[in-house]
Amino acid sequence: MTLLSNLVNGLQLGSVYAIIALGYTMVYGIAKMLNFAHGDIIMVGAYVVFLLFVGQGFNPLLALVISIAACTVMGILIEKIAYKPLRKAASPLAVLITAIGVSYFLQNSALLIFGSNSKTFSSIVNLPSIKLAGGKITITAISLVTIITCIVIMIVLTTFINKTKPGQAMLAVAEDKGAATLMGINVNKTISLTFAIGSGLAAVAGALYCSTYPILSPYTGAMPGIKAFVAAVFGGIGSIPGAFIGGLLLGII
Repeated sequence: MTLLSNLVNGLQLGSVYAIIALGYTMVYGIAKMLNFAHGDIIMVGAYVVFLLFVGQGFNPLLALVISIAACTVMGILIEKIAYKPLRKAASPLAVLITAIGVSYFLQNSALLIFGSNSKTFSSIVNLPSIKLAGGKITITAISLVTIITCIVIMIVLTTFINKTKPGQAMLAVAEDKGAATLMGINVNKTISLTFAIGSGLAAVAGALYCSTYPILSPYTGAMPGIKAFVAAVFGGIGSIPGAFIGGLLLGII
């Protein structure tokens, strides 16, 4: 019984890692950049949900949608301002240092706005738990929602990449930016779209993560971000199925 409960908990945490890792792997696979500020976008997304849902009493789904929109715009701005000028940088260290700088900027901005005191996050899923084996096993609603959300995101993202024109453009840019340009693909817009999708996924991950571990601070996204990066590398960074599997395995292990 305990094994099943632990497995569900591991899959829940792994699903959060997988959602975050999908953002990492998309950006690296297409733009060939490691966005180490990704974890801090998780934190920003969680704060937006907190302000609207906990602070203002918004419907949790509406708060999440607004958070996704805010993080999507933030991802595009970060790409335009911080990363786009460095695409042709001679040293990859320039991108790494910039990513760390963006991370510190987001963390310290959150410290300035929200203070260093942790906030108590309320779960965005207010449904009863499921009892199994005569009540000996309890599976929380947020666990099921997190796992199902991860699977749905994986299916939708894979379909988007393989079956739509923007997705095909992403594959072309990932393969050869020069050839993609000659084919009439707008490389800049494609990379911006990649950052937008990754940042939107980070907002979802932030809300789900804080619904399970309800302590929100400016450093909330740091550790999940690092672990999700490990998951992305473990699954083969640049591979969407690999990021999904790597996240789930890391959560279970």
